[in-house]
Amino acid sequence: MQDKSMASAYASDEGTEDNAIPLRPHHGMCLAYFKGEGYSNGFTAHMAEMLEIFLSGRKIRLHVDTDEICSACPNNCGGHCTPGGKVVEYDQAVLDRCGFEAGQVLEFKEFTHQVQKKILATDGRKEICGNCQWNSICEEQKSRWA
Repeated sequence: MQDKSMASAYASDEGTEDNAIPLRPHHGMCLAYFKGEGYSNGFTAHMAEMLEIFLSGRKIRLHVDTDEICSACPNNCGGHCTPGGKVVEYDQAVLDRCGFEAGQVLEFKEFTHQVQKKILATDGRKEICGNCQWNSICEEQKSRWA
C-alpha cells in the first residue's frame, strides 16, 4: 500500500517537469467519475488524496504502466497490474484518441480537458472501457471534467 508520505511529498512539490506525477492515461477517465468507491479502503483513500493533489495544478507524466494511483491498488503485484493487457489497451486508446504520447508531460488540467472533449463528451468511454468492473459507476453520473 502507498506510503502516505509519498502523497504528501507530491502535495508539497511545485510540479516541475522533473517531478511530474506518473499517471496512466486511462485514469483520466476513472478520476472523472470517482466517487469514493474502489478496490479497498486504502486504495479509495489514496485515490481521493491524489485527485485533490492533481486538481491543485500539478503536472503529470503519461505513463503506460503502474502509476501513482496504482501504488495503493491490491491488483498491483510487484509493480505490475494483474489485469495487465486490458488496462494497457485502455491506456493506448486514451493516448490515440487524445493525440498524446506515452512519457508526455503536461498540466493535469489540459489532460482532463482533452479526455473530456475527445472521449467523454463523445461517448467514447464505453468503447474504451465499457467492460470495466466499475462501468456502472461511470454510467450513473456526469463527468467532473464536464
